[in-house]
Amino acid sequence: MKKIHIAILVLIVGAIAVLISLLPTLSTYETVASAKEKQGKYVHLIAKLDKNEPVQYDAVNNPNYLSFVAIDSLGQTVKVVYNNAKPDNLEHSERLVLKGKMEADHFECKEILMKCPSKYTDDPKRVQESVNNNMQTN
Repeated sequence: MKKIHIAILVLIVGAIAVLISLLPTLSTYETVASAKEKQGKYVHLIAKLDKNEPVQYDAVNNPNYLSFVAIDSLGQTVKVVYNNAKPDNLEHSERLVLKGKMEADHFECKEILMKCPSKYTDDPKRVQESVNNNMQTN
């Protein structure tokens, strides 16, 4: 074999080894039920804040404890514990991506990503008013 063939073969084997080593860190989006099946494994849980349940956060006594109930798209709920400061606009977010792992009775969250309502979405009332105003001026 030529030296170039050996070098290419070593690079391919190295690339495969790197991909295999990164495989455990890859995560898919889960529901509450599938996250419960993967107890102790790091997952990304997609849910939204259950606004019918109270958010427990006391910035004075314990600023690194946040607890709330999240509800997924299938309607299943789970208690979420986040040992960090409460993110701004948590109550206004449309959707949450919670990164962490399921424990016995709650989801131990390490990171919260929020999808906030877009300021560019059309308000149906404003659109109708705009159409009405345009029709009256023409």
